Amino acid sequence: MALSGSTNFEPNVTEFIEEAFERCGIELRTGYDLKTAKRSINIMLAEWANRGLNQWTIEQTTQTVTEGTNSYSLNTNVIDILDMVVRRTTNSVNTDTNMSRISRSEYLNIPNKDTKARPNQFFFDKQTTPAIKIYPTPENSTDILVFNKLVRMDDADTATNTMDLPFRFYPCFAAGLAYYISIKRAPQRTAELKAIYEEEFRRAADQDEDRASFRIRPHLRGV
Repeated sequence: MALSGSTNFEPNVTEFIEEAFERCGIELRTGYDLKTAKRSINIMLAEWANRGLNQWTIEQTTQTVTEGTNSYSLNTNVIDILDMVVRRTTNSVNTDTNMSRISRSEYLNIPNKDTKARPNQFFFDKQTTPAIKIYPTPENSTDILVFNKLVRMDDADTATNTMDLPFRFYPCFAAGLAYYISIKRAPQRTAELKAIYEEEFRRAADQDEDRASFRIRPHLRGV
C-alpha cells in the first residue's frame, strides 16, 4: 500500500469558503461572495470565543507591577484571564504566590483599594480595552504578575491566509461556515447544516475539553 507521506493539509480561507458554498449547493462566483463569507467567518470566530471553544489560543505573559498602581491595561485581543500568580524574587530565588480571582462586585466592595501589600486578588475588567485590577495595591515596583490569557483568534482578513486553528477543528469550521452562509444564501438548507454544525461543534468542544487539564490550569510555579 502506497502512502502519501504528507501531513501538511492546511486549507486557506478561500478553500474553506469554497467548501462551505459547495455544502450549501451554490457556487462561489463574485468578489462579494468572498467578502460576505469572510465576514461570516469572523462572526463565527466571535461565537466560538463566546462558547469557549478556542482554548488553543492561550498565552502566558508577565507584567511588572508599579508601586501604588492597581490597574494594568491589556491588549484588546485578550478575551479572558485564566489564572495568575505574583512572583517575588529574593536573593535570586523566585517565589510565586497564587492570586484569587474576584468578581466586579467583590472588587467594587473593597473599602480601601489603595492599601499597599503583596497583591493576592485580581479582577479582570472586560471593557473595550480590557484591564487587570489587583488588590492589595503593589508595595513595590519589582513584583511580577504571571498569568495565562485567552486571546482572540486571528481574523480571516486575506483569502490566501490559512486559519489559526488545529487540524482537528477543520470539520467544525467548514460545517459552521456552511451554516452561516446558508442563512444568507441557501435558507432551505439551514436546518440541515445547523444540525451538522452543532454535531461537529460538540465533537470539537469535547476534544478541546479532553486536552484542557494542562492548558487551562497550567502550573505556573518556577516558570
